[in-house]
Amino acid sequence: MDRFLIITNEDKDKDNIITEHISRYIKESGKKAVLANVRSLEESKEAYDSLDVECAIVLGGDGTIIRCATHLMNMNIPILGINLGTVGFLAEIEKNHTIDALNKLFADDYVVENRIMLRGELYKGNCHISSDDKYFYEGYALNDIVITRMGLSRIISMQIFVNDQLIDDYRGDGVIISTPTGSTAYNLSAGGPIIASKADVMVITPICPHSLSPRSVVVSAEDNIMIVIRESKKTQPDEAIATFDGQNVIELGTNDKIIIRKAEHVTKLIRLNNTSLFEVLRSKLNK
Repeated sequence: MDRFLIITNEDKDKDNIITEHISRYIKESGKKAVLANVRSLEESKEAYDSLDVECAIVLGGDGTIIRCATHLMNMNIPILGINLGTVGFLAEIEKNHTIDALNKLFADDYVVENRIMLRGELYKGNCHISSDDKYFYEGYALNDIVITRMGLSRIISMQIFVNDQLIDDYRGDGVIISTPTGSTAYNLSAGGPIIASKADVMVITPICPHSLSPRSVVVSAEDNIMIVIRESKKTQPDEAIATFDGQNVIELGTNDKIIIRKAEHVTKLIRLNNTSLFEVLRSKLNK
């Protein structure tokens, strides 16, 4: 690799000390680098497009990588995360190991993991989901798409379908549709299963369901999931919201629908270590 895009979360590297150190080492090694801030990636697009970058080095935590994933998905370049955050499932390189990591990139001594992403399409309640119907919002996520109640509203009612087959009627605080990557995030906190990162599946996990037997459901990533917001006895207007990786909050009303499927894009993560998922879980979650 010779051409790099360095993306920094300035909240994590306030004085750009680590960023400048990495940039200087890359250039002193005869390579090229362009800098960007995670908050202004679009503004820097012309600069890194002209360099035809081969790799994005992201300085921050897992949240920074997740934020970058949707911005970079059309570029089809791998991401290396330098952990300046706390947990660091995705950002596996600690800041004191950056030079060793860069040398491995220069020598093409790495592997790339393709992580599936989700695509969500939101439809108004009067649509019948045909080729002629147009969704009013489309979004992508690396971790999860979450449907939750809005503010202090009461529990919401939903119907969840997989390939047009009804799974169940849910009443509760919401539901998480997660990728394997996102299975160690909100899904895990809600009692959902941990999924191996290379598995080609999606996980449906209810949030605080009004049920004696709440269960997560694991489906193929080739399946289509549809969630319909249903009217309840205590329904309030625009009672639910959809979020994509915790961002892009979209309001949903009664009978609105969201179709979730595997995205046509993937997030490419660079791996330099042979550490297994379960070793990472033990070391990160038991701190």
